[in-house]
Amino acid sequence: MTEQSIHLTINGIERTAKCEDRTTLLDFVRHDLGLTGTHAGCEHGVCGACTVEVNGQIVRSCLMFACQANGASVKTVEGIAQAGELSDLQAAFKKHHALQCGFCTPGFLMAAEDLLQKNTSPSDSEVREGLSGNLCRCTGYVGIVEAVLEVAEQRRNAIGDTHA
Repeated sequence: MTEQSIHLTINGIERTAKCEDRTTLLDFVRHDLGLTGTHAGCEHGVCGACTVEVNGQIVRSCLMFACQANGASVKTVEGIAQAGELSDLQAAFKKHHALQCGFCTPGFLMAAEDLLQKNTSPSDSEVREGLSGNLCRCTGYVGIVEAVLEVAEQRRNAIGDTHA
């Protein structure tokens, strides 16, 4: 096993740490960098609990080696909140009871944020399709969809875009 130094920007902070070549980005983020918001679910890329953003694209961190993120910009669920306050999306998840056990929530938040960056006015079915790569065993998805739709509307209203 070979160990190498990984340098990346994570949630806006430059970090360098050593890890083995076979270390997944998920394990690197959780164990080496101490950011435990990203969860290990199926470890096969199916459930979405480990979703993070790498260079502006969401990825399953359990399917990516940490060395592949060398030099990259990575955002985890810890990077969503601003100045210690819940983001609008996190607050909407809380308001709409879009989490229960909370295990899938980080992945859903990352996927929902990505969806809202790409589609500022999603329909109910577009939200469901956009989040279909994430699995939840507790909520029934209704609250999650309602939270995303509410935030989309709030963000449109904040910029004066009334085209829905």
